[in-house]
Amino acid sequence: MTPQQLSTRLSSLLTNRIDFSVMIWGPPGIGKSSIVADVAAKAGMDMVDVRLSQLAPTDLRGLPIVGGPTTDKEQTRWCPPDFLPRGGKGVLFLDEFNMAPPAMQGVAQQLILDRRVGSYKLPAGWCVWAAGNRREDRASVFEMPAPLANRFIHLEMQPDLESFKQYALGNGISEGIIGFLGARPALLHKPDPNGPAWPSPRSWEMASRLEAADLTGECAVGKAAWIEYTAYKRLCETLPSIERILHSGGADQPLPPQIDLRFAACTALAMRADSAEQAVNAFIWVRKGLDDEWVAVFTHDLKRSMVAKGLQGAFIKAMNAQPAFRSFIESRTKVMVAA
Repeated sequence: MTPQQLSTRLSSLLTNRIDFSVMIWGPPGIGKSSIVADVAAKAGMDMVDVRLSQLAPTDLRGLPIVGGPTTDKEQTRWCPPDFLPRGGKGVLFLDEFNMAPPAMQGVAQQLILDRRVGSYKLPAGWCVWAAGNRREDRASVFEMPAPLANRFIHLEMQPDLESFKQYALGNGISEGIIGFLGARPALLHKPDPNGPAWPSPRSWEMASRLEAADLTGECAVGKAAWIEYTAYKRLCETLPSIERILHSGGADQPLPPQIDLRFAACTALAMRADSAEQAVNAFIWVRKGLDDEWVAVFTHDLKRSMVAKGLQGAFIKAMNAQPAFRSFIESRTKVMVAA
């Protein structure tokens, strides 16, 4: 499933108070952990992120202590760690689950099956979710025991360009990277067995931050992907005037013939439009030169950008008042009915 579909599924589990343990599978760098954090935050719940692969069994079960205020001096009690929740409601997230050795998974199994480990009991209102990479991702993972696997709801996530664009438009990722990946979607997630740096949603976000600081993103996404991206950036220097299109409609600005430059122009227009009027100017320019499929994708991105800037209401009102937009909607409706 896509990141957006995973987010919807997890939110539904919380809304319906389904507290079965969940195991999220997927390749590295596609945002599994951040989706869990976002879902918990939107539900008004806490999240405790435990990197299971970095713990020893005693780190989760607790340290043995002889005696105590409520036990005999000849007995041993377990002192649970302070990072485990004591109250409230939330998600206990066991990340990198199957990178943990079998002994560690065995301790976690008690927490997943019985909602307790040692003397610790998970409070009501908390659910246990986990995440891990698949064996084919070339990650250093251990086999999950069948009895443990059978206690999970299993959800598998794949990288998805549309989900990445939705995230990128609201989180400051550069328009150059968004436009480039629109033209080269295969480079959104492309592991490289011969190098430590390779393209993924996570590493493209890192590259964007490096680029904003006038540093190379090659060390994040790898040499080959960065060479392609820099060549694309040089090509983008021939784009029509984005500012002229946004402010005056750009009737004198020709549509670039190259596919990748069209992606670049559409992305730049969607991200730089700072008012409903500019959004309308951008739409009219795109509508005049591109077919309906291009216009549909552009309008979707433009709406995302307007929502991120708090301009959704003004944008919808301005667009509905435009004959060009109403004509576009009518043509799309006719195609859907004919199909």
